[in-house]
Amino acid sequence: MAPAITLAADAPTLSPANTGFMLICSALVMLMTPGLAFFYGGMVRVKSTLNMLMMSFISLGIVTILWVLYGFSVAFGTDKGSLIGWDGDFVGLSGIGLTQLWDGYTIPVYVFAVFQLMFAVLTPALISGALADRVKFSAWALFIALWATIVYFPVAHWVWGTGGWAFELGVIDFAGGTAVHINAGAAALGVILVIGKRVGFKKDPMRPHSLPWTMLGAGLLWFGWFGFNAGSWLGNDDGVGALMFINTQVATAAAMLAWLAYEKIRHGACTSLGAASGAVAGLVAITPSGGSCSPLGAIAIGAVAGVLCALAVGLKYRFGYDDSLDVVGVHLVGGVVGSLLVGLFATGGGQSDVAGLFYGGGLDQFWKQCAGVGGVLAYSLIVSAVLAFVLDKTIGMRVDEDDEVSGIDQAEHAETAYDYSGAGGGTTSRQAAPAPVTPQVSQDKKVDA
Repeated sequence: MAPAITLAADAPTLSPANTGFMLICSALVMLMTPGLAFFYGGMVRVKSTLNMLMMSFISLGIVTILWVLYGFSVAFGTDKGSLIGWDGDFVGLSGIGLTQLWDGYTIPVYVFAVFQLMFAVLTPALISGALADRVKFSAWALFIALWATIVYFPVAHWVWGTGGWAFELGVIDFAGGTAVHINAGAAALGVILVIGKRVGFKKDPMRPHSLPWTMLGAGLLWFGWFGFNAGSWLGNDDGVGALMFINTQVATAAAMLAWLAYEKIRHGACTSLGAASGAVAGLVAITPSGGSCSPLGAIAIGAVAGVLCALAVGLKYRFGYDDSLDVVGVHLVGGVVGSLLVGLFATGGGQSDVAGLFYGGGLDQFWKQCAGVGGVLAYSLIVSAVLAFVLDKTIGMRVDEDDEVSGIDQAEHAETAYDYSGAGGGTTSRQAAPAPVTPQVSQDKKVDA
């Protein structure tokens, strides 16, 4: 009986502390989607504001229902051929006990499921920034449902599900550099190559209508990202979550400063939009790497990401693709940078004993990271482009040109973000209503055209 007693003593038991912590982290990650809506919403023109907000918010509805019905099962069920998972008990979340623990951890399955749900909600919302001003809301909603089903749920299994090919290969992705950011960034590129440019791209000024909104959104993202990153260790028992927490702060700060330094050198000014974009670039880059590097490594990763992402946002002018709010430049490039740098900066003393090139581990992990990055990027890019093509040829992805010019908010939502008719207080009917304030900084001018 002694071995049985030992095994029982070693078996994980429900931890109220870890369970409470993970519920808080889940709420923080949920907040990131409204934060993203503000971040993107401030960067578009007044006539597209509500549409940009709604493109994020609708993901909270659609992906939540799909996750409960079958998404959690596909992503984290029993492996089927290293490509998808499936578990009948996870379908509808109907066969899960209240105190049933996630395998190997001290938190209930329900808690793990809701934490991962918030990742699934956020990821397609990230894509929306590339499509600003020109996509039918109904087509976007259908795209989210199809993309989550065909792309996100399987890719999450590849990267995080036991038996997934990237997981078994040993690809390190602490919280979503491949599954979230490369996945969304590649999808954004695939879709915009199909649907084409905005009316007036590279001709008309397309300035952010509210930089304070964008700064608020960046702050909410930064705040929520602590749950996104530190929570991904699923507990607080060994200090790895704490390492990820400090590295999240450090890399974000370094990336913001690096982006601003680049702006100052190249353009002579440090912009608020640059600060917000640089912070997000740092958050993206540290997401896959922060559990394996030291704080000094996090500074290096953040700084590299800040400069490379600042350079990358100008590629749309050189190559002629219209990535409205720089999803490709920040999320795809930042995700690639952070994922690959694991192979250089992993210390072997964080989430695993795997060491990168700079810590005596050679290039073995770097090549594994390349495989993970390449596989996810290629799959998401191709499948997303195919989905966009099919939708465009059937129900149509884009609004009419007249509606795009006059304003997608009114055309798609029968609303406008601001009502200026009552502005001015005591003005008479002979006095014109005040015009919207013209923003001073252009999203499209933050790097060289």
